[in-house]
Amino acid sequence: MSKITTLQELYIEQLKDLYSAETQLIKALPEMAKAAHARELKNGFEHHLEQTREHVQRLEQILEELAEKPTGIKCEAMAGLIKEGKKTIHENASPEVKDATLIAAAQRVEHYEIAGYGCVRTYASILGDDEASDLLQTTLDEEADTDKKLTSLAEKLNIKVEALFAK
Repeated sequence: MSKITTLQELYIEQLKDLYSAETQLIKALPEMAKAAHARELKNGFEHHLEQTREHVQRLEQILEELAEKPTGIKCEAMAGLIKEGKKTIHENASPEVKDATLIAAAQRVEHYEIAGYGCVRTYASILGDDEASDLLQTTLDEEADTDKKLTSLAEKLNIKVEALFAK
């Protein structure tokens, strides 16, 4: 990787990193949905898969406008988060506990994405790319909404888990 010396170069590098993260997530979400026990969680993962495909399209659109290819960078952070999530999938746990661990893994991913999209949205704004800033804000809003839904679902499921252990 060459030395990054401008905000524009950092912006492009971070967009490519997010593209890598999202494409990795597209491969991981079906596995998470399959491992989920609760119908609401399974549906949530399936819905987020569709959103993630839209996130990839937005990133491709932004990078195309910048005359850049989306490839060339591997997001090691997402690779690590997915690796941890796969451990969760194979845990020997009750369905309720497994769902709780899947939610925890998914929220780690969402928080990573929220941080990344917040940064690139800010860079786009500073660089005067209002169209990209708006697209990135849309994705940021969707990621935050997913995180809120996961929190709500975790609260419901964790009450069930607590009831299991109280017996």
